[in-house]
Amino acid sequence: MQTRTDQVAAPDGTFDVHLWFPDAAIGPGILLVQEIYGVGPYIEKVALDLASRGYVVAAPDLFWRIHPHWQGEHTPAGTAAAIEVAGGFDFVRGVADCALTVAHLRSLPEVSGGVGALGFCLGGSIDYTLAAQVELDAVLSFYGSAVPDSTGLMDRIAAPLLLVFGGSDPYIERERVAAVEQAAEGRPNVVMHIEEEAGHAFHNSEAPMFHHPEAAGRTWEVALAFLSEHLPVTLSR
Repeated sequence: MQTRTDQVAAPDGTFDVHLWFPDAAIGPGILLVQEIYGVGPYIEKVALDLASRGYVVAAPDLFWRIHPHWQGEHTPAGTAAAIEVAGGFDFVRGVADCALTVAHLRSLPEVSGGVGALGFCLGGSIDYTLAAQVELDAVLSFYGSAVPDSTGLMDRIAAPLLLVFGGSDPYIERERVAAVEQAAEGRPNVVMHIEEEAGHAFHNSEAPMFHHPEAAGRTWEVALAFLSEHLPVTLSR
Protein backbone atom coordinates (compact mmCIF):
# COMPACT_ATOMS: atom_id res chain seq x y z
CA MET A 1 0.00 0.00 0.00
CA GLN A 2 1.37 3.39 -0.99
CA THR A 3 0.90 6.68 0.85
CA ARG A 4 1.89 10.24 0.16
CA THR A 5 1.08 13.80 1.18
CA ASP A 6 -0.07 16.31 -1.43
CA GLN A 7 -0.40 20.06 -1.00
CA VAL A 8 -3.64 21.71 -2.01
CA ALA A 9 -3.95 25.46 -2.58
CA ALA A 10 -6.59 27.50 -0.77
CA PRO A 11 -7.14 31.26 -1.22
CA ASP A 12 -5.07 31.99 1.90
CA GLY A 13 -2.35 29.34 1.73
CA THR A 14 -1.75 25.64 1.15
CA PHE A 15 -2.62 22.65 3.29
CA ASP A 16 -1.57 19.01 3.45
CA VAL A 17 -3.78 16.22 2.19
CA HIS A 18 -2.71 12.77 3.35
CA LEU A 19 -3.37 10.06 0.77
CA TRP A 20 -3.59 6.27 0.97
CA PHE A 21 -3.76 4.15 -2.18
CA PRO A 22 -5.08 0.62 -2.64
CA ASP A 23 -2.84 -2.16 -3.87
CA ALA A 24 -4.61 -2.00 -7.23
CA ALA A 25 -3.38 1.64 -7.42
CA ILE A 26 -6.78 2.80 -8.65
CA GLY A 27 -10.23 3.01 -7.11
CA PRO A 28 -13.07 5.28 -6.03
CA GLY A 29 -12.10 8.25 -3.87
CA ILE A 30 -13.11 8.89 -0.28
CA LEU A 31 -12.69 12.20 1.51
CA LEU A 32 -11.97 11.22 5.13
CA VAL A 33 -12.71 14.10 7.50
CA GLN A 34 -10.98 14.17 10.88
CA GLU A 35 -12.41 14.75 14.31
CA ILE A 36 -10.85 17.20 16.78
CA TYR A 37 -7.89 14.86 17.34
CA GLY A 38 -6.55 15.62 13.87
CA VAL A 39 -5.18 13.24 11.27
CA GLY A 40 -3.75 10.89 13.88
CA PRO A 41 -3.70 7.16 14.65
CA TYR A 42 -7.47 6.70 14.51
CA ILE A 43 -7.96 8.45 11.18
CA GLU A 44 -4.92 6.59 9.83
CA LYS A 45 -6.43 3.28 10.96
CA VAL A 46 -9.70 4.04 9.17
CA ALA A 47 -7.83 5.17 6.06
CA LEU A 48 -5.76 1.98 5.96
CA ASP A 49 -8.91 -0.12 6.32
CA LEU A 50 -10.64 1.68 3.46
CA ALA A 51 -7.55 1.60 1.23
CA SER A 52 -7.23 -2.14 1.84
CA ARG A 53 -10.76 -2.46 0.46
CA GLY A 54 -9.88 -0.66 -2.77
CA TYR A 55 -10.46 3.04 -2.07
CA VAL A 56 -8.18 6.02 -2.59
CA VAL A 57 -8.47 7.90 0.71
CA ALA A 58 -7.70 11.59 1.25
CA ALA A 59 -7.59 13.20 4.71
CA PRO A 60 -6.95 16.95 4.75
CA ASP A 61 -5.21 18.65 7.67
CA LEU A 62 -8.15 20.83 8.67
CA PHE A 63 -6.42 22.68 11.50
CA TRP A 64 -3.57 23.95 9.29
CA ARG A 65 -4.42 27.60 9.90
CA ILE A 66 -4.33 27.34 13.69
CA HIS A 67 -2.19 24.29 14.52
CA PRO A 68 -0.64 22.52 11.51
CA HIS A 69 -0.29 18.74 11.83
CA TRP A 70 -2.19 18.70 15.12
CA GLN A 71 -2.58 15.26 16.69
CA GLY A 72 -4.42 15.17 20.01
CA GLU A 73 -4.07 12.30 22.44
CA HIS A 74 -7.13 10.16 23.12
CA THR A 75 -7.10 10.88 26.85
CA PRO A 76 -9.12 13.26 29.03
CA ALA A 77 -6.23 15.76 28.97
CA GLY A 78 -5.72 15.27 25.25
CA THR A 79 -9.43 15.74 24.64
CA ALA A 80 -9.39 19.02 26.58
CA ALA A 81 -6.43 20.20 24.53
CA ALA A 82 -8.16 19.16 21.30
CA ILE A 83 -11.30 21.06 22.28
CA GLU A 84 -9.19 24.15 22.88
CA VAL A 85 -7.53 23.84 19.48
CA ALA A 86 -10.87 23.22 17.78
CA GLY A 87 -12.22 26.37 19.41
CA GLY A 88 -10.18 28.39 16.92
CA PHE A 89 -11.37 26.42 13.90
CA ASP A 90 -13.28 28.25 11.15
CA PHE A 91 -16.03 25.80 10.16
CA VAL A 92 -16.93 27.54 6.90
CA ARG A 93 -13.31 27.57 5.75
CA GLY A 94 -13.00 23.94 6.79
CA VAL A 95 -15.91 22.99 4.55
CA ALA A 96 -14.30 24.95 1.72
CA ASP A 97 -11.02 23.09 2.29
CA CYS A 98 -12.90 19.80 2.01
CA ALA A 99 -14.50 20.94 -1.25
CA LEU A 100 -10.99 21.66 -2.56
CA THR A 101 -9.90 18.20 -1.41
CA VAL A 102 -12.79 16.58 -3.28
CA ALA A 103 -11.75 18.48 -6.43
CA HIS A 104 -8.17 17.31 -5.88
CA LEU A 105 -9.34 13.71 -5.51
CA ARG A 106 -11.32 13.92 -8.73
CA SER A 107 -8.22 15.22 -10.54
CA LEU A 108 -6.05 12.25 -9.55
CA PRO A 109 -5.43 9.61 -12.21
CA GLU A 110 -5.67 6.96 -9.47
CA VAL A 111 -9.31 7.86 -8.74
CA SER A 112 -11.95 6.10 -10.79
CA GLY A 113 -15.57 5.27 -10.05
CA GLY A 114 -16.77 8.28 -8.08
CA VAL A 115 -15.96 10.14 -4.87
CA GLY A 116 -17.63 9.90 -1.48
CA ALA A 117 -17.09 11.42 1.97
CA LEU A 118 -16.83 9.97 5.46
CA GLY A 119 -16.52 12.11 8.57
CA PHE A 120 -16.43 11.53 12.33
CA CYS A 121 -17.63 13.97 15.01
CA LEU A 122 -16.49 17.38 13.70
CA GLY A 123 -15.90 15.66 10.38
CA GLY A 124 -19.42 14.27 10.43
CA SER A 125 -20.77 17.80 10.65
CA ILE A 126 -18.43 18.99 7.92
CA ASP A 127 -19.14 16.31 5.35
CA TYR A 128 -22.90 16.64 5.96
CA THR A 129 -22.64 20.37 5.28
CA LEU A 130 -20.37 19.78 2.30
CA ALA A 131 -22.90 17.40 0.76
CA ALA A 132 -25.32 20.30 0.38
CA GLN A 133 -22.72 22.20 -1.66
CA VAL A 134 -20.74 19.64 -3.68
CA GLU A 135 -21.78 16.66 -5.77
CA LEU A 136 -20.80 13.41 -4.06
CA ASP A 137 -21.61 9.77 -4.71
CA ALA A 138 -22.01 8.73 -1.06
CA VAL A 139 -21.86 10.56 2.27
CA LEU A 140 -21.36 8.95 5.68
CA SER A 141 -21.73 11.24 8.69
CA PHE A 142 -20.88 9.79 12.11
CA TYR A 143 -22.33 11.68 15.09
CA GLY A 144 -22.03 15.16 13.65
CA SER A 145 -23.21 17.55 16.36
CA ALA A 146 -24.23 20.18 13.80
CA VAL A 147 -26.62 17.84 12.00
CA PRO A 148 -29.64 18.13 14.35
CA ASP A 149 -29.64 21.93 13.99
CA SER A 150 -29.21 21.74 10.22
CA THR A 151 -31.83 19.24 9.14
CA GLY A 152 -33.06 21.69 6.50
CA LEU A 153 -29.88 20.95 4.53
CA MET A 154 -31.33 17.55 3.66
CA ASP A 155 -33.43 19.29 1.04
CA ARG A 156 -30.19 20.18 -0.77
CA ILE A 157 -28.45 16.80 -0.42
CA ALA A 158 -29.01 14.53 -3.39
CA ALA A 159 -26.31 11.99 -2.57
CA PRO A 160 -27.01 8.78 -0.67
CA LEU A 161 -26.57 9.78 2.97
CA LEU A 162 -25.88 7.56 5.98
CA LEU A 163 -26.35 9.30 9.34
CA VAL A 164 -24.90 7.49 12.36
CA PHE A 165 -25.60 8.39 16.00
CA GLY A 166 -25.22 6.92 19.43
CA GLY A 167 -28.52 6.81 21.28
CA SER A 168 -26.75 7.46 24.60
CA ASP A 169 -24.53 10.29 23.37
CA PRO A 170 -24.21 12.94 26.11
CA TYR A 171 -23.15 15.54 23.55
CA ILE A 172 -26.04 14.92 21.14
CA GLU A 173 -29.12 14.20 23.23
CA ARG A 174 -31.51 11.51 22.07
CA GLU A 175 -34.30 14.00 21.43
CA ARG A 176 -32.03 15.86 19.01
CA VAL A 177 -31.32 12.60 17.21
CA ALA A 178 -35.08 12.02 17.08
CA ALA A 179 -35.43 15.35 15.27
CA VAL A 180 -32.98 14.08 12.65
CA GLU A 181 -34.98 10.85 12.34
CA GLN A 182 -38.13 12.87 11.76
CA ALA A 183 -36.44 15.01 9.11
CA ALA A 184 -35.05 11.92 7.36
CA GLU A 185 -38.37 10.09 7.27
CA GLY A 186 -39.62 9.53 3.74
CA ARG A 187 -36.34 10.54 2.09
CA PRO A 188 -35.20 7.62 -0.10
CA ASN A 189 -31.58 8.78 -0.14
CA VAL A 190 -31.20 8.99 3.66
CA VAL A 191 -30.41 6.05 5.95
CA MET A 192 -30.40 6.44 9.73
CA HIS A 193 -28.34 4.09 11.89
CA ILE A 194 -28.59 4.52 15.67
CA GLU A 195 -26.77 2.43 18.24
CA GLU A 196 -28.98 3.04 21.25
CA GLU A 197 -26.53 1.85 23.91
CA ALA A 198 -23.52 3.69 22.47
CA GLY A 199 -22.30 7.19 23.26
CA HIS A 200 -20.28 9.73 21.33
CA ALA A 201 -17.33 8.68 19.15
CA PHE A 202 -18.15 5.03 19.79
CA HIS A 203 -16.32 3.87 16.68
CA ASN A 204 -13.01 5.37 17.82
CA SER A 205 -10.90 2.36 18.79
CA GLU A 206 -8.06 4.65 19.89
CA ALA A 207 -10.19 6.23 22.62
CA PRO A 208 -11.06 3.74 25.41
CA MET A 209 -13.27 6.32 27.12
CA PHE A 210 -15.54 6.45 24.03
CA HIS A 211 -15.10 3.17 22.19
CA HIS A 212 -17.97 0.68 22.16
CA PRO A 213 -16.58 -2.38 20.33
CA GLU A 214 -19.88 -4.14 19.65
CA ALA A 215 -21.63 -1.03 18.37
CA ALA A 216 -18.55 -0.06 16.38
CA GLY A 217 -18.40 -3.46 14.70
CA ARG A 218 -22.06 -3.45 13.75
CA THR A 219 -21.92 0.09 12.46
CA TRP A 220 -18.80 -0.44 10.39
CA GLU A 221 -20.48 -3.36 8.63
CA VAL A 222 -23.41 -1.06 7.83
CA ALA A 223 -21.00 1.59 6.57
CA LEU A 224 -19.12 -0.85 4.36
CA ALA A 225 -22.35 -2.18 2.90
CA PHE A 226 -23.47 1.39 2.21
CA LEU A 227 -20.19 2.12 0.41
CA SER A 228 -20.41 -1.14 -1.51
CA GLU A 229 -23.85 -0.17 -2.77
CA HIS A 230 -23.24 3.47 -3.63
CA LEU A 231 -19.47 3.67 -4.19
CA PRO A 232 -18.51 0.20 -5.39
CA VAL A 233 -14.93 -0.83 -6.02
CA THR A 234 -14.24 -2.32 -9.45
CA LEU A 235 -10.98 -3.32 -11.05
CA SER A 236 -11.61 -1.51 -14.31
CA ARG A 237 -12.14 2.11 -15.24
